[in-house]
Amino acid sequence: MRCKSRAVWYPIPGRLRSRAPGGPLRYLWYLLPWQFSPTVLTVCVLTVALYLRGLALLKRNGAPVGFWRPFVFFLGVALSYGVLQTYFDFLAQHSFWVHCLQQLILHHLGPVLIVLSGPVRVLREGVPRTLRTGAARLLRPMRLDWLLKPLRLLWRTLQHPLIAPVLFVGLIYFWLIPQVHFATMIDTRRYLLMNWSMFADGLLFWWVILAPREEQGSAAVGYKVRLLILPFISMTQIVIGAYISLVPWQLYPVYALCGRALPISPMLDQQIGGLLTWIPGAMMSLVGVIVVLRHMMREEEAQLRSSPRRAAAPSRPSAEVA
Repeated sequence: MRCKSRAVWYPIPGRLRSRAPGGPLRYLWYLLPWQFSPTVLTVCVLTVALYLRGLALLKRNGAPVGFWRPFVFFLGVALSYGVLQTYFDFLAQHSFWVHCLQQLILHHLGPVLIVLSGPVRVLREGVPRTLRTGAARLLRPMRLDWLLKPLRLLWRTLQHPLIAPVLFVGLIYFWLIPQVHFATMIDTRRYLLMNWSMFADGLLFWWVILAPREEQGSAAVGYKVRLLILPFISMTQIVIGAYISLVPWQLYPVYALCGRALPISPMLDQQIGGLLTWIPGAMMSLVGVIVVLRHMMREEEAQLRSSPRRAAAPSRPSAEVA
């Protein structure tokens, strides 16, 4: 078996690397893909294009756009793209702690930022109306209820408050099983499957936890249930992170087989990776708790504003006429 990274094509040949500009400009070469993926590029470019179009249309129609929501959205997309399509991906293939940081961004930070930006309305507005109406006219005669009903059932199942957290934690544990991790890091298809599954599951889980209930439709999970899920998520990540950090033997020898990119010992590499799984991963649950509590406060305030005002207090009885 060969290490996956030694079998892939590097987009910067040696002659071009030797002609790289000196000074600070030489670091721009690290922004090029280590293993180019047209799928990642297409998804990111299409998503950003739809978002920009939606923002422009909403602004033209007088809807409030703001600064922070678009900024958070673009930051989440940029971080997710950066850990997959820059030199960072090479480091993640040759250093365990960088790999853990990559998965932390794909499974936690990137999806959290994207969901917090509330992109559904903007992305829906960004889809051309002719495309939406044309697709509806094309699909209506086909009578696809036999296909849509199973898809709706699958979506509801994945959003179930018991299945969503188990799937979220289960993927973390599964890809960190030493035997599974070894087989994944030396095989390109498994490596891509790991990255895509972590990112997709991160979007699904954090949408269930962080999105307001009015945006989730009939499959919305109650806020109190979300507050019960988040401690479970935090504790399970603490357990596996602490185990990886504190175990006195090497769990992931694949990085010694493929060559380490950074000059640190295998045990230190493993300990830092475990700490990244342990502390930042668990802290994301605290962020989730704060966001959910904020949603609860806004919902209560909206209910108070919509409820009828209390009747005015009765006036004092007039004095009896002598």
